[in-house]
Amino acid sequence: MPLPDTMQALVQLHDGYSGTQEGPSIDTLEPYLEAREVPVPQPQADQVVIKVDLAAVNPSDLHFIKGEYGQPRIKDAPAGFEGVGTVVAGDSPLVGQRVSFFATESGTWAEYAMTKSQGLIPCRPDLRAEDAAGQIVNPLTAMAMFDIVRESGAKSFVLNAAGSQLGKLLIGLGRDNGIAPIAVVRRAEQADLLRELGAAEVLVTSDDDMMAKAEPVLKSLKPRILLDAVGDQTTADLFFAMPNRARWVNYGKLSTTPPKLTQMGQLIFQHKVIEGFWLTCWMQETDPAKLGSVIEEVQERFVSGKWKTDVAAIVPLSEAMENLPAATKIPDGKVFIKP
Repeated sequence: MPLPDTMQALVQLHDGYSGTQEGPSIDTLEPYLEAREVPVPQPQADQVVIKVDLAAVNPSDLHFIKGEYGQPRIKDAPAGFEGVGTVVAGDSPLVGQRVSFFATESGTWAEYAMTKSQGLIPCRPDLRAEDAAGQIVNPLTAMAMFDIVRESGAKSFVLNAAGSQLGKLLIGLGRDNGIAPIAVVRRAEQADLLRELGAAEVLVTSDDDMMAKAEPVLKSLKPRILLDAVGDQTTADLFFAMPNRARWVNYGKLSTTPPKLTQMGQLIFQHKVIEGFWLTCWMQETDPAKLGSVIEEVQERFVSGKWKTDVAAIVPLSEAMENLPAATKIPDGKVFIKP
C-alpha cells in the first residue's frame, strides 16, 4: 500500500539545547512544539517507516523537547522517542508486522515514524498495545539495572521515584527474585500499593524524620545499590547512609536542584561509587543474543501479568497540544499519544 504524502505530527520549534534545567514538567507545549501537517518520511537504506498505533510519553521526551536531554533537538522534526506500530515501508523482512521501536530518524508523536531497521522489536500477538508501546524505555532499563542489583550479591536495594511505572517494574523484579526493594516515594498514599507489589520497606521523603526512619532500615537490610531517578539531596543522604561498597546509579534528574556531596571521603575509604546509566549505551554494548532473551522475558512478564502498564491517559494526537500537559501531571500512571 503506498504511503500518503503528508501526515499530522507534533514538530519541534527549536534546535539544540536550551541551557535550562527545569525538569520534566510542562504546563504548555506551545514554547516547544507545534501541530503541523508535514511530509511522511521516506526510508533510505537500513531504514523503515512505521504507521504509529500508540506512542509513549516518557520523562526523557519532556526533557528532550525542552532542550534538556543528552541529545540535541532538531527543528521541524517530529518529537517522541518510543512507540508501537506496523512496519509499512523500508528495508526489513518485518514489513507488515507489529513492532515496538525507538525512533531514531523521525519521532513517534506523529501518524508515521521512521527508524533504523535493526532496532525493531517484533511483538507477540497477545501483548497489549499499552505494554508494547512502552516496552523499551522503562522495561529494558528495569531489566538492565536489576542485573546490577543481582550482581551486587546484596539481599536488598534502594530505588527512588518508586511509584513511577519504572519503579513498579523494579519492585516486581525484586519480589520475584527474592531481593528486597526499599522504595522511596514523595507521597505517603503510595506506600500501601507499593507494599502490595512487593516493596519490603517504603520511605516517604515528605516525612520530617525520614532519615531517622531510613537509617535502621539500611543498617538491617544492607542494600548495596541505589537506583536513582531524582538526583536530589535526599538521594545523596541515603547513599551516604548505605554500607561500604554502595553504588549510586543515577538514570534520571527529576529534581532541578542538584545535591551537595557532603561525605566525599566515603568514596575513598568506604569504596563507594557514583555512576550514570543510559539505556541507549547499554543496548549498544549488550550482546545481541542476551538482548533478545531480555526482550522475550519482558514480553512474557507483561503477558503473564507479572508486570502491567498502569495507564494515566491516552491523548489523541489531534488534542495533544491542548491536553497533553495536564495528562502528564496525573500521578501513578503512564501517558500515551494515539494518532
